[in-house]
Formats: sequence, structure tokens, C-alpha cells
Amino acid sequence: MIKMYIADAFTDQLFKGNPAAICFVDHWPSETTMKNIAKENRFSETAFAIRQTPAHYLLRWFTPGGEIDLCGHATLATAFVIFQTAASAKTATITFTTTMSGDLTVTKDGDLYQMNFPSYDLKQVPVTPEMTAAFGAQPRAAYLGRDLLCIFDSAATVKNMNPDQEKLAQLDGLLQHATARGRDFDCVSRSFAPKLAVAEDPVCGSGHCHIIPYWAQKLGKKHLVAYQASQRGGILYCDYRGKETTLAGKAVLYSRGQLNIEE
Repeated sequence: MIKMYIADAFTDQLFKGNPAAICFVDHWPSETTMKNIAKENRFSETAFAIRQTPAHYLLRWFTPGGEIDLCGHATLATAFVIFQTAASAKTATITFTTTMSGDLTVTKDGDLYQMNFPSYDLKQVPVTPEMTAAFGAQPRAAYLGRDLLCIFDSAATVKNMNPDQEKLAQLDGLLQHATARGRDFDCVSRSFAPKLAVAEDPVCGSGHCHIIPYWAQKLGKKHLVAYQASQRGGILYCDYRGKETTLAGKAVLYSRGQLNIEE
């Protein structure tokens, strides 16, 4: 049997933020099993964690389309569950050793969970007619890291867009992000991942490792509060540190249970 929790990340309200499933296992199940669990859950990510010590875990992330190199909200959700259920009262930081992104840490600070992630290097690329057709609006600039980051003139454009998923999947980048300057927040964004069988990621942590480096340099500030304007919505408290981007947010537990799987 596999213990599984579901938590909503980057929010303090149920049914908001980004839901992630967290499976605690003694050893890695087969990749087929992990992918099937992710497909069955139908969340943007399902995390799999193996305890090494009370403050050290191995961690992997799977989308319904397969394994991914970095996921912020599922990392936050995993740490949240560990702090709630397994960590010592003296533990302030959990270290995750990941297959594709090295060691990542999550530090508990009151009701915020802070993560230090690598910033993605952004290369400016030409805005193309294909981008405009996919997003349904013309970006004023575009950048490419692991993902495609498109900059728009208004938060309303980002909030109201209804992109064509098939056309998005033809664009460069693993994910495609749309962002604009915010009013109540420093920036507003949405994240789409049709290549990973996820139409829209409700709150994307790794996406903000693209979004925050852009806005930090554009706005000339290191501390930013970002809003992901999906239907669920979510708030990220961010610090840009050059090669690192720090993301912090809240989380809330939705459920706990077990999977009828033995492997």
C-alpha cells in the first residue's frame, strides 16, 4: 500500500491554489506505475518521496504525460505534508534530493514554505505569428528558457485569454507562460502545458523561475509578489537572487489515504 496525501499549494484555502498528490514510498515504483498514478490523479503533478532521515527525502515529480525536471508547487506540498505529519518540532528545513534538479530545500517560516530554486536563463526570441495564433493575442516580447515566456501589454489580456491548446503544443518550450505587469501584484501570469497533457497548470512554481527573473530585472526589484490568474488562482512571494529564485507560499491539506497498489 502507498500512503497518498493531496494538498493545495500557494493558497490557504481549499479548492484554491494548485493541488498536488504526494505519494510516500519505500522504493521507487516502476516508471510505468508512477506515470499511471499521475494519470489517474489527473493533477498537473504527483510527487513521489522516499524518506532518508526526518529532514531528508528523495523526490521525483510526474505529470500525466511523464516525469518532469522541476515542480515548485508539488515540492511545497510535499514539504507541507512532512512538516504536518512527520517532521520533528525542531526541524525548520527539509532537503529533497531530486533526480534532475539536485538538492532542493524548503524552509518553514510561520505559515509560509520557502523554496530555493535555480533560475532559468532566458534568451529573447522573435515574436511569431504562431505565438499570436496560439495565445489569441500578440505578445510584445518572447523569451525562451526551459519554457516559452510571452510578455503581454495588460493583465486583462492574460486573465481573459483562451489559448488554442493544439497550437500551443507546436510552440517552443516545455511549457508556455503568458505574463503581464500587475496592479495589485507585481506581475500576473498563466501557465499552459499541453505537451505534458496538462491544459493549464493552476499555479506553476517552476514557471516562476522564468517569470520572476524577467520581472525582477524589468522592474528593478528583487522582492516580488506574483499572482497566477488561473481559475483557482494562487499567490507566490518571490525573491530574485540571480542564479536562484526563491518562492514562498502557503498550503492546506485536502485529503489523506492509501493506494491499493503493491509493487
